[in-house]
Amino acid sequence: MPAMTNLKSDDTSTALPSPQYLAGTPQVGGSSLLDFFLPPTAATLEAASMSKDAAEFVMGVVANLSPSEEQRMAELFYASAQDKFGKFFRHADALTTLWAAAILLQPSSYLEIGVCRGRSAAVLGAARPDCAIYGFDLWIENYAGSPNPGPDFVRGELRNAGHKGNVELESGDSRSVLPAFLEQRPDIFFDVITIDGDKSVDGVAADYANALPRLKLGGIVITDDLPVFPELRPIWNGVVADDARYVTWEFIDAGHGVAAAIRTR
Repeated sequence: MPAMTNLKSDDTSTALPSPQYLAGTPQVGGSSLLDFFLPPTAATLEAASMSKDAAEFVMGVVANLSPSEEQRMAELFYASAQDKFGKFFRHADALTTLWAAAILLQPSSYLEIGVCRGRSAAVLGAARPDCAIYGFDLWIENYAGSPNPGPDFVRGELRNAGHKGNVELESGDSRSVLPAFLEQRPDIFFDVITIDGDKSVDGVAADYANALPRLKLGGIVITDDLPVFPELRPIWNGVVADDARYVTWEFIDAGHGVAAAIRTR
């Protein structure tokens, strides 16, 4: 069971779970003498996430996915902003940050909580076609006003993006399904984790508590929506940003924002 933290849940009488980190956690890239520990700095992650290369790659992937209103709005935003601001345009979101994580870490394993239509997984899968992808979602119909067709649809999107690696997609509430999955896979750790599922305080805290102990040393965890759901800010700060194991970077100037952390110890 995860430890408890003094942060409060939606039921203010209840403390929230916090990660219980594991001894012997592997590092990104392996542990041979040639794989010396050199995680990217927060500034490096920022530069990559906000680069023109990131934006162009993401838009190229999105253009090959099944059409949706969200996709159309994203394409319109990037095209309009680049046309208006030219070489000075700087922006980041979960998708560009995932591309940056894929390029900087060359991950072999990726965990995503909150898969929906699979855009995020498709970006990472396009950048790292052989990376194993593990996704968890309830696949709620018409989630956030958009069709949410389910895991078979997501597998098709990953193929369209050029991903060729192993894909495991689990249906159900991540608060129960993810711990059960990890209990059966005690040796699995992840280079990159995206937490973008349940937006309740209790749900996000549980996802952090369950997922973060399986993030490799040098790995990157990504979340978004902090400007949209300000009640989640204390959870990110208390569990990640204020934890000496991590160095963090955020872009919250526009859109849904993105926050990322690199595990350095």
